[in-house]
Amino acid sequence: MSWEVVIGLEIHAQLKTNSKLFCHCSAAFGDTPNTNICPVCTAMPGVLPVLNKKVVDSAIKLGLATNCKINSINEFSRKNYFYPDSPKAYQISQFDKPICLAGYLNIMVNNELRRIDITRIHMEEDAGKLVHQGSDNISGATHSLVDLNRCSVPLLEIVSEPVIRSATEARLYMEKMRQIIRYLDIGDGNMEEGSLRCDANVSIRKRGDIKLGTKTEVKNLNSFKSVEKAINLEIDRQIDILEDGGTIIQETRHYNEATASTTSLRSKEEAHDYRYFPDPDLVPIVIDELWIETIRKELPELPEAIQKRFVNDYNLPTDHSVRLTSIKKLAEDFENAYKNRKNENITPLETANVALKYYDYFLSNNLDFSKSNHASFQIGGLTFLVNTSTVSSSTITSILPDIVNTNYDPIEYVKEKGLAQVSDTGELKSIIQDVIKENPGPAEEIKSGKMQTIGFMMGQIMQKTKGKANPGLANKMLKELLGIS
Repeated sequence: MSWEVVIGLEIHAQLKTNSKLFCHCSAAFGDTPNTNICPVCTAMPGVLPVLNKKVVDSAIKLGLATNCKINSINEFSRKNYFYPDSPKAYQISQFDKPICLAGYLNIMVNNELRRIDITRIHMEEDAGKLVHQGSDNISGATHSLVDLNRCSVPLLEIVSEPVIRSATEARLYMEKMRQIIRYLDIGDGNMEEGSLRCDANVSIRKRGDIKLGTKTEVKNLNSFKSVEKAINLEIDRQIDILEDGGTIIQETRHYNEATASTTSLRSKEEAHDYRYFPDPDLVPIVIDELWIETIRKELPELPEAIQKRFVNDYNLPTDHSVRLTSIKKLAEDFENAYKNRKNENITPLETANVALKYYDYFLSNNLDFSKSNHASFQIGGLTFLVNTSTVSSSTITSILPDIVNTNYDPIEYVKEKGLAQVSDTGELKSIIQDVIKENPGPAEEIKSGKMQTIGFMMGQIMQKTKGKANPGLANKMLKELLGIS
């Protein structure tokens, strides 16, 4: 039987603010449990919340960046439920008057553009955190402790329409959303710290059906890998149940990364179960056009616009432009390195290739690229070395361990370490002639047309020069000395 997958994501993005949503307590991550709390965020009797304006500004920014309509009248509501990490026994959120409506994001899936519609973006406060004891997850815990530091930390909840059709699309959409949040500098998007979280609503139906199937909500998705894996697990689970003649139960399920499985937590609540009503302690927010336009002028250039500009202005391949704009700092470092290039014949593509090699080193070694304060300067220097054939592109990898996260000039480093390529034709000619004399058999094979033997001879040349021979020049001179055009 052919099944169609229907997925909607609820992404929770913690905002980059110094204080919480309704009080002056610090919103910092990782502090000692229950130290960033006060009577307001712990719901002591008689206290009143005061709205953090930066949260509203951040919500407007994200709404504009995701093509949303910004509502002029906003209202906070109480979402009523009891859980040990919520001392109020309700969450201050938004219900029927959210700040942003009807937006969308475009993602590329298998080289095709897919539009993911966004139902709404709303502001809300986070709950506290339960720290489970005796196990890494809730199912095996003997008891739990509560840390209220996170209570009232500001969040934006971004709710997509149920238009996502695969786990891969879900991951790509979430990656794109994090990219935009980081470009806007309204959140750090660190999933490992819980500042970007996702719940996936998953259902399946027979292909061609219009009516949606019964959905389940999968929680505890704390990495892009777990988003994709958990959704695929849930899809397979639902297909197995339906093909065996069973029925899907609307419920909330917990994803366990260690066991690669989902388990039932509770029946899925509907909106009426939360008994939403306007928060009587918070007045409605009126957002006029002047406020919106002021925020619009503060928006940075976004990834899609930069990608198009890199292709059009610098004639870069699309895949290079997409990778260079994966994070804002990399795009800026590439562009600064090219604009401040050390000679005019350096091309954007040469600079881009070095910038990507530089960035890949950080990724492969789990280093924080955001702390590479001298990246632009070093990318420029490395590009100059490659452009002038002082070093080969492959040599860059051996240079990087000693210079990243320092202010070391790569040009000076190469001089000090004696890493410059041998490009002197007289010196290279003598070395190549020695290699030919020492290896008459392989030399004759090349002359007779066995061109694959050139790799062996080049290896001998590199060995004699300790890897410093200019490979392009050495290859050309080898062929010339063997009488091959």
